[in-house]
Amino acid sequence: MVGTTLAELRDRIETLASSDGEYYLVCARTGDRPVPAAEARFDSRSTAQRAARATERYRRALRRYDPRLPHYDVVVCQAVEPRVTGERPAGDSTDEGAPADTGSGDASAEPTRRRRIDFCHSVAAAVFETLSAAGHDAVESAVMDTYFDLAETVDDLDDLCVCLLESMATELDRRLTPDERADVLADAAGRLPPVESGRRPIPAAFSHLRDRGLLDGYVESPPSASTDGGTRSVVVRLSGYALSPRNGRLPVLPLVLALYRGAGDGPPAALRAVHVDGDWRLTLVYTRDGGPEELASVPIRSAL
Repeated sequence: MVGTTLAELRDRIETLASSDGEYYLVCARTGDRPVPAAEARFDSRSTAQRAARATERYRRALRRYDPRLPHYDVVVCQAVEPRVTGERPAGDSTDEGAPADTGSGDASAEPTRRRRIDFCHSVAAAVFETLSAAGHDAVESAVMDTYFDLAETVDDLDDLCVCLLESMATELDRRLTPDERADVLADAAGRLPPVESGRRPIPAAFSHLRDRGLLDGYVESPPSASTDGGTRSVVVRLSGYALSPRNGRLPVLPLVLALYRGAGDGPPAALRAVHVDGDWRLTLVYTRDGGPEELASVPIRSAL
């Protein structure tokens, strides 16, 4: 399956990367950092060029899943020290080879849209890699069958990449046992960049999703605990959540992956979803006992 190829190419790029390197990859036209090398740095231009070739191969393989994956002209940039005095001349770039902002279109909406598209494809690639490594070929195929059916009716690239995550959540929920699903989510989360460290896990996870255009905002309520201390729950209200309900269920795949990537207690054992005045009220349930429940999509409950 293609997921095996994706995993091998990601491993290749990670092997080439250096934590203190000054070279990185970028799309020459848009300035986007290409998946799967978006967070990577490299210690020399030649190493970065090898990583660029592996990145292009990775994206070609991923395009077999999603023919509408954006085409990037991947180039190597070198980070330079910021100027100490004086202003940067007009049109001067802080990154060698990075494209200048043309000022066209909606300056605030377009970067958010690109971040959302890249985030969706990053999540999809990580899940496909994991399904392939675990031998869940039937789930891979089912996701793609559903996705290709949607591609015939959805024209907007932004909407389509969100539909891919919705399809994944549906098939993971339908075709895997709770334990299998939890293993897939944990493995897939490990293939994604971590969420911001130094913050509590829940706000770090939801801020991560907000910054990538998956939701407009969130409000976290104080946690509550059972009398014996074995169960703790946290209510988070989401506004502008990008994923839509399917067959009475809310896809929460990207939310759970972000929680897996945080520190602290890790992901919840269960989620509850209620639609309230256009927002979503999620209850995250953490427990010492019992295994994970539905963590890819959850039934929508009636508001009390």
